[in-house]
Amino acid sequence: MPINIKHFVIAFLIFTTGFSQVEEITPPDYIKTIYFNGGTSESQLPIIQLGETLLLEFDALNGDEEDYYYKIEHYNFDWTPSILVESEYIDGFDEQRIRDYDNSFNTLQTFSHYKLSIPNQFTKSIKITGNYLLTIYDDYDDVIFTRKFMVYQSQANVGLEIKRSRNVSTIAEKQSVDISISSGQLQFVNPKETVKTVIIQNNNLTSAITDLKPQYILGNELSYRYNEASSFLGGNEFLSFENKEIRAANTGVQYIRLEDLYQTYLYTNTSRADLEYTYSPDLNGNFFINALNSDQPETEADYAWVHFALQYPKLKEGQTIHVYGNFNNYAIEPQTALEYYEGEDIYATAIQLKQGYYNYKYVIVDQDGTLQEHTIGGSFWQTENNYKVLVYYRALGTRYDKIIGLGEANSVGITN
Repeated sequence: MPINIKHFVIAFLIFTTGFSQVEEITPPDYIKTIYFNGGTSESQLPIIQLGETLLLEFDALNGDEEDYYYKIEHYNFDWTPSILVESEYIDGFDEQRIRDYDNSFNTLQTFSHYKLSIPNQFTKSIKITGNYLLTIYDDYDDVIFTRKFMVYQSQANVGLEIKRSRNVSTIAEKQSVDISISSGQLQFVNPKETVKTVIIQNNNLTSAITDLKPQYILGNELSYRYNEASSFLGGNEFLSFENKEIRAANTGVQYIRLEDLYQTYLYTNTSRADLEYTYSPDLNGNFFINALNSDQPETEADYAWVHFALQYPKLKEGQTIHVYGNFNNYAIEPQTALEYYEGEDIYATAIQLKQGYYNYKYVIVDQDGTLQEHTIGGSFWQTENNYKVLVYYRALGTRYDKIIGLGEANSVGITN
């Protein structure tokens, strides 16, 4: 197997100036339905305890039954490569072929379904906590895609409270996250420099708030109660559709046509920015695969062309509208861009998706890449969102950033 894959991967990484120093590489169009989790129903951003199982699944629609391999690398808090060698964070070996795969059965779209579980007979365990990058590559050492995940160990208690914004000008549309951290196992030394935090809304790492410093330190207890720095736009509940029965209209589906593949046409959406907030249960951007009368949807669920449509005025030159959600790891890709149809004020596109239940929203991308996530959907303080806080600690003299705690809360019980 290749011995230079780490150098190859680093050469392909895209570096930016923010928290995410290393950007995830999006897959080619024939790789679909990447499901990445750590034993929970939430996909795409696994945050697992040390010793728990990590699971990656994906489909290859090219019909070639190619061999794919995986590589695991350790990263610092700010997603720069750590100085650790592989033997310090992995017990066993990586750079192994993914041996567990099956071909689709009784579907119009043929595909191969691949599954990787860690630990396995080669990669026996991940030994330490921290940030990790999983790289999938092929026989030619070409990187197919990468995904981030985090491993933590509960050495600190992390408390969260979700409140309305303390800023009067944004009280109607923002949610603020208050954090308290304490530990009976660790003695924090110089916590304003050694303790770092990441606040994640709805498992979307691209909008995470990072590296807030504790405002109050009382012994070994740290408190974060910022007026603005720890606040998020509440957004709106995600739109959704379900096509587990691929031949009949279901939630969000207007009608279906059969061509080479099923064509699933959703109801035309409109802007919700100027409407009153309405509660509608969602998966906070997530998705899951399901097919009616199937015990093995991973290989028996079919693919359909899902047609999205949004009634919206024509944007300025250089701006685009995209379908946005966890189904593609919140990536902005050519496949998610909507085309404008003159005279109808309609933006539309079709995306090939596997049967299941999907959350999505529409976002505007400016010419400079700036993302307007809530311009179309609106933002409300009442919106139900999931929040996670990861706590990192690098004691004096240590060589990597440990993740010592995870806190989680939901805004359903938001208070003033």
